[in-house]
Amino acid sequence: MPSLRSWAARAARALDILAVVVVLVAVARFVVLPRLHRDIVQAPPVSVATLDGGRYDLVHRRGRIVFLDFWATWCDPCRASIPLVQHFRRTHPGVDVISIDVGEIPATVRPFAEHFKMVDVALDPDMTVSHAFGITGFPTLFAIDGTGRVVGRWIGFDPDIEREMNDTVAHIGARKTASL
Repeated sequence: MPSLRSWAARAARALDILAVVVVLVAVARFVVLPRLHRDIVQAPPVSVATLDGGRYDLVHRRGRIVFLDFWATWCDPCRASIPLVQHFRRTHPGVDVISIDVGEIPATVRPFAEHFKMVDVALDPDMTVSHAFGITGFPTLFAIDGTGRVVGRWIGFDPDIEREMNDTVAHIGARKTASL
């Protein structure tokens, strides 16, 4: 019959192995798999009302690089990110940058957008689009290439987001040139 000390040592070893497995699964789920799949996942269809009364339809933007920036007025990291994303939008007229407010009504969004001098603001009041993209936190920014594939995703505030967006545009352009 195994001693209590032997049983405790085996239990401790099993817990160590379990901890390693949990860490490996988390790394695979949140780091490795999103990077493996980001170039092959097709973006869900997006058709949203814009704050200026129009509509934005992603399917009509094929051939263009699109960034979808999901945010909310109550989100402090969004308040830090929005000026960076809007600066990128102003300096890259050949790229669509659509800022999508999630879960709020126009009366809440309009003064916020005016305060931050935001352009191309879309509304997702019922969160249909954010659910389709699997948004888990704010801000979340998606890059979509001209064929409608998701080629990048950033969750949370990133002080280097403009550089990341530039790098993505350069990467898509290099990939497009290589395929000609």
